[in-house]
Parts: sequence; structure tokens; C-alpha cells
Amino acid sequence: MNIRPASGIRSLLCVTIVAVLAGCSPKEPAADHTAPAATASTSTTAVPPASTAAVPAGSYTLDKAHASLIFRVNHLGFSNFTARFRRFDAQLQFDPKNLAASTLTATVDAKTLETDYPDPATLDFNAQLQGPEWLDTAKFPEMTFKTTKVTATGSNAMRIDGDLTLHGVTHPVSLDATFNGGYAGHPMDPHARIGFSAHGSLKRSDFGIAMGIPAPGTTMGVSDKVDIAIECEFSGPPLAAADTSTATPKSE
Repeated sequence: MNIRPASGIRSLLCVTIVAVLAGCSPKEPAADHTAPAATASTSTTAVPPASTAAVPAGSYTLDKAHASLIFRVNHLGFSNFTARFRRFDAQLQFDPKNLAASTLTATVDAKTLETDYPDPATLDFNAQLQGPEWLDTAKFPEMTFKTTKVTATGSNAMRIDGDLTLHGVTHPVSLDATFNGGYAGHPMDPHARIGFSAHGSLKRSDFGIAMGIPAPGTTMGVSDKVDIAIECEFSGPPLAAADTSTATPKSE
């Protein structure tokens, strides 16, 4: 089967320009522009940088408005065909002081596969990939992932091992993840928040999906290897429930 390249590209660019013009009367002495120390201190934020902010241990829920799950397969050796799943959820038990005790369970709605095919009136490509030769979502509408082990590999890096159930088959999969930081609370967000980036790969043939895999020594088809990229934020315990040692410090 010939899969045409398609990709969903999302971009958000916000530019804010603030101009303040002030003039002094020529009869008045020049103003002293040296800011007093007290004024300078009031302009600093009360929230520490995300990479150093302390966050409480507890139960965290996926913020679906700030999460993405995409996958890529090589097409004919010419491009990396990119698609995504629009609906998925995750529950995380996270302890920054005992990473090995952290656990994650995730579910993916396989019927929300989105390829951004340019002419769906001619070919419903989403439906084709959800059909019996590929994901077979009529029989297997949901994918699940459950951690079996979390191991720190760096100051903000970890390896997440787990069991992925896809296409009715359960097989171990590993993800390399980066903890991007978080906070214990914020004036505009009373809950703790943390964020991660993760990536990994799997062989779809391990899950019984072998349609279009190139013959050995060729690239004429769709690669067996599937690359996965995940971006996600989680909302956690309310600030009042956080340990006082991890609460966001208040400005003086």
C-alpha cells in the first residue's frame, strides 16, 4: 500500500510589544533613572524557575489541553510520515524524591488516529489505518500503557519501562523521558504542575501489525519501526495540600 506523506504541524507564536514614552519639562531637572533597591525587588516573580521549583509528591492528572502524542514511520525511505492520536489520558503517581516509586497508567483512543490526509473525500485514510489490516480499531479500540519500572538516568532524565497493549498484544516498551520542571502552585493556578517530554520506538510487527513492511534489504514500504514522541503536562495536588517545605516561596 502506498502511504502519502502528511503531517500535522501546530505552531503558536505570540508577540507582545509594550512602548512607554515619557518626557520631562525642559524647565525641570533631569530625572534620576536609578531604580531604588526596593522597587527592583518588587518586580521579581514569586515563582522559582520551572527547572528548580520544588513539587509535591502525589497524584497527577494529565492536562489534555497541553499534551500531544505523535508517531512517525518511514515511507519508502523518502520521508518520515507523521500522524497523531487526538484523545488519550494518563494518571501519574509522582514522587520527585523517590522516582522509582512513581507509576504511570495511560490509555489511548485508537479511533482518534489523525493523519491530516489532504483529500478525505477521495480516500478516508484515517479509516483505512483503523481498518483490519492495520490497527483494527473495531476489535481493539483502546491502547494501554502501564509502567513496570522507572529509573533515573540523569538529573532531570529517566527511563520508563512498561507494558504496552496494542492491537490485542501486550509487549514491553521503554521510553526515555525528560522532567521539564514544575511548580507547587502559582497565583493563577492553585495546583501543582509538572511537565515531561518523552520519546521511544517499537516494532509494529511485535504487535501483529505487519502490513506493508519492506522486504529485507529494501525500503519499499512502511517501516516496521515506529517512533513515538510525547509532550505532556500534569496537574497535581492543590497548594494547600503540599508539604510546606515544597510550597512556592512568597515574595517579601
